[in-house]
Amino acid sequence: MANIDDLLGAGSSDDMSSDAFAIGDAPVEIKVVIGTAMLRVRDLLKLGRGAVVELDRHLKDPTDVYVEGVLVARGEVVIVDDKIGVTLTDFVKSSREWKR
Repeated sequence: MANIDDLLGAGSSDDMSSDAFAIGDAPVEIKVVIGTAMLRVRDLLKLGRGAVVELDRHLKDPTDVYVEGVLVARGEVVIVDDKIGVTLTDFVKSSREWKR
């Protein structure tokens, strides 16, 4: 696992290059995956209100955090006020190696 300094360089966000600063306002999609399940269509069609779909992870397992479809971190689910959030615990170097 890498930390954020390894992925973004040793400098702080105040030291961002002009290229990085120029794209700083671009929106990116972040997805947090708590688990997955595979169902047959016939089983999916049987689901109704109150049905429970068992996921492939345990309660204490970390979540996966994806940015634009690339796994970048793992974290823990937290409650912030009345919303769900994620505390980032580890950063992952992806196969794309966070090219700069």
